[in-house]
Amino acid sequence: MISFKNLLCTCRSMSNRCGGQRGGGGGGGGGSGGEKAVTMQNLNPNIIKLEYAVRGPLVIRAAAIEKEIQSGAQKPFKKVIRANIGDAHAMGQKPITYVRQVLSCVILPDLISKGDFPDDVKKRASDILNSCGGKSAGAYTVSHGIEMIRKQVATYIERRDGHKANWEDIVLTAGASSAIKNVLQLFVNNIGGKPTGILIPIPQYPLYSASLAEYGLQPVRYYLNEDKNWALDVSELDRALNEAKSNVNVRALVVINPGNPTGQVLTRENIEELIKFSKKYNLLIFADEVYQDNVYAEGSKFFSFKKVMKEMGSPYDQHELASFMSVSKGYMGECGLRGGWMELCNIQPEVQANMYKAISSMLCPTTLGQSAVSCCAMPPQQGEPSYELWKKEKDAVLGSLNKRAKMIAETFNKMEGFKCNIVQGAMYAFPKFELPPKAIEAAKKDGKPPDTFYAFELLENTGICVISGSGFGQRPGTYHFRTTILPQPALLQEMLDIFQKFHSEFTKKYA
Repeated sequence: MISFKNLLCTCRSMSNRCGGQRGGGGGGGGGSGGEKAVTMQNLNPNIIKLEYAVRGPLVIRAAAIEKEIQSGAQKPFKKVIRANIGDAHAMGQKPITYVRQVLSCVILPDLISKGDFPDDVKKRASDILNSCGGKSAGAYTVSHGIEMIRKQVATYIERRDGHKANWEDIVLTAGASSAIKNVLQLFVNNIGGKPTGILIPIPQYPLYSASLAEYGLQPVRYYLNEDKNWALDVSELDRALNEAKSNVNVRALVVINPGNPTGQVLTRENIEELIKFSKKYNLLIFADEVYQDNVYAEGSKFFSFKKVMKEMGSPYDQHELASFMSVSKGYMGECGLRGGWMELCNIQPEVQANMYKAISSMLCPTTLGQSAVSCCAMPPQQGEPSYELWKKEKDAVLGSLNKRAKMIAETFNKMEGFKCNIVQGAMYAFPKFELPPKAIEAAKKDGKPPDTFYAFELLENTGICVISGSGFGQRPGTYHFRTTILPQPALLQEMLDIFQKFHSEFTKKYA
């Protein structure tokens, strides 16, 4: 939940530097003097409603504390530990060499002939450049992405699932987030005087609630079953849909697998149930599968919705599905490059054409992001010069994440009043914890949800930044927070040791 107060202070400071004057609250244009064309009275109300917890007040305060430390302020800690967001490189993960070598050659083609890079790196960069307009990464590409890379993504999907993928149904995007928003826009249409409702999991990644608010769509919340390691019960979907259908037209189902913030991995049987449910109620499936490489727990396995759908046969193999992937997660962690893709399955051709038309208005995703997608979809193959190092680095990243996933759940489960499900996949833990009545009362006086009050106390006293569960949604009367497993092992151990000490002192303070 981005703090309006903090953002307002920032914007006022910027306005003052620009010589701007704050006018009154008038509504229309054409006025003179201090009136503004855009005011809080005529601002798009959907923007006011929009909240996005992972960039919200806790993160804003963490950034302010970092500046205070840099300015010499005395704190009971020496650094801020940002466990709030899934940004692997920001938390010390080293980039994959093959990816960065290809990107280097794409952005500076002289390195292809002069640089000391493996031959497969040079060839990949040359192929990408030859597919770009003017053979330059600085040129626009086709709006849906470079054809060669879309074909590579189709090959990746075919190898993953064992079923054919049509490259023309692949769209390269500026990360999975923009792709999800592209599809959500299709539903901005009040039918019969009722708004469109989208089934979203609780807890959920706040991109969904924020985007639904932005587009005037209605969230239809279904709860994941924490007692069953965040399983998705179809009976809960039935409850949510039936309670909502008198007020909204429920038209789509969002599933995040592996889960964010919960870290669960759905079983194949569970996915089959969800496909049957979606077919029964004619719901397009949003399959958010960006963590498909991040599966750790023994016995857990990633199955794509497309693979399961195809193998269920008629009529399910003709159901509407949009699936999403990103280079920000997995073993690459290239968040800042903004590369991703979506695959559209069984979308009506005229609808898909109109979506492509809308996407074209944004011109194209970044060429470097698309180049990173190429490296993800078509990595070095065995026998190629870069393969051994790529495999070693990939295995090291995923192996380390596996250990950290176990470390974080084991530590929280040793703490008084905590219960943390195993982290089967993705990059997060979402532990539940109890709060003393006095702490809940103190939170009320401070005007904060209890879990947010706890998270602020943690940040101010230890420098550890996590995001409170109320920013993701949770069952009433329960308290959670999301933390990443991304701090490197030594820093993660330090963080967990500090966390345990803080929680013990917090509990005593409010006993």
